[in-house]
Amino acid sequence: MQIKNVTSRAFRQYGRVIKGYYLRSLAEAMENTECPSDSTVYYPSVKELEELRIYRQFSEEAYGGMPIQIGYCNGFNHTLNAVEYHRDSELNYACTDLILLVGKRQDIGKDFTYDTSKMQAFLVKKGTLVEVYATTLHYAPISATPDGTFRCTVVLPKGTNEPLPARGKAKTDEDKLLTHVNKWLIAHSESGLGETGAFVGLIGENIKL
Repeated sequence: MQIKNVTSRAFRQYGRVIKGYYLRSLAEAMENTECPSDSTVYYPSVKELEELRIYRQFSEEAYGGMPIQIGYCNGFNHTLNAVEYHRDSELNYACTDLILLVGKRQDIGKDFTYDTSKMQAFLVKKGTLVEVYATTLHYAPISATPDGTFRCTVVLPKGTNEPLPARGKAKTDEDKLLTHVNKWLIAHSESGLGETGAFVGLIGENIKL
């Protein structure tokens, strides 16, 4: 798979690079976050990151006044395993070089299957802030550093990826993809996520980079 740069025209259908934010304090805080060398961790909301001044700027400017959360996804990863989407954009701040595997929600079949051959890979250089559009399929970043680990700040509307509250009977077919608040997920059969109740619908290669 060809790895393009996130600054290329090819990325414009999936998101955009954002400039104009002072992110040094966020980068410094991220240096103290958990980063395993043999697995991936994700925390939706981290107090130490949300106490930074950038929190207010992200909320007021990037999200138009919406309540938000700042968390992170760090660790070691070289495999796709699943794709997810939200009802809104997600901000990713690359605190190391990393690769995003992305696709288009419009390519999901009527039966909610998705062909992984339609995905593209983009390198995000350290220090780059990216908006990933709501129509973009994505999942955990792929490692792109010599030691094989990555650090990525994740900004989303408050409550996203938290456990679902008690719900009644599913109302639509899409509900079978809903695993957490504001998180619809399609897993690959090789990921093991099906054993946890995730919908298995990725067709084709479980991409490895």
